[in-house]
Amino acid sequence: MDAILIAEDIEKVYRLRQGEIRALAGVSFEVRAGEFLCIVGPSGCGKTTLLRILGGLLAPTKGHVRLDGQVLTAPRREISLVFQEATLMPWRTVLDNVALPLEVQGLGKGEARRRSHELLELVGLSGFERAYPLQLSGGMQQRVAIARALVHDPAILLLDEPFGSLDALTRERLNLELLRVWGVKGQTAVMVTHSIQEAVFLADRVLAMSPRPGRIEAAIPIHLPRPRNMDMISSEEFNLFSRLVRRAIRDA
Repeated sequence: MDAILIAEDIEKVYRLRQGEIRALAGVSFEVRAGEFLCIVGPSGCGKTTLLRILGGLLAPTKGHVRLDGQVLTAPRREISLVFQEATLMPWRTVLDNVALPLEVQGLGKGEARRRSHELLELVGLSGFERAYPLQLSGGMQQRVAIARALVHDPAILLLDEPFGSLDALTRERLNLELLRVWGVKGQTAVMVTHSIQEAVFLADRVLAMSPRPGRIEAAIPIHLPRPRNMDMISSEEFNLFSRLVRRAIRDA
């Protein structure tokens, strides 16, 4: 598969009143078209900073990101992000929250609503179109956020620990839902997570990062069959890949 997103020698330094913080150093890797890539590492290693740079929301101090061969200097329509919090507008209905990116692009109201209904059905929220965010559980809110991120059909979906605040059972269900939606839509996905189990379950490859300043210590292919199910988590093969990722982080 060809690389759709390339990070080349990324460094990020935050200059604060009390001094400089070097968040990332010499980060280079490729994301292949259609793959699911997970990034794991210890707290404070720069994972979220890296994801924001990949999304064009944050400029690197050194190095650059290429999208389809072109240097990324600002957010692009081809890249969509899902954050740790759903960041839904509480005064808009579920349907109107999902349709927002299409409204910004100037798409007609009828077509925007049709696409939004389609995405809500895909994420299992048909019947909740007229609900407001505060009437939904945390997991349902994140489903709305994923639908909103996909409604304009981006090439790349970036996810920043989207299920980190949810309970374990809801998180497992949404991992399965995310894989199902990814399988249907076919986007390239890059997800930051603290959970080694989650990374191994979702990913084609896992990048293990070092403590700050964050570097890529290992790129570990995950050779588990698809479609995946929760029974895999107890298999010896799954445990082997989990140990490889854990060892890469521990030895960084």
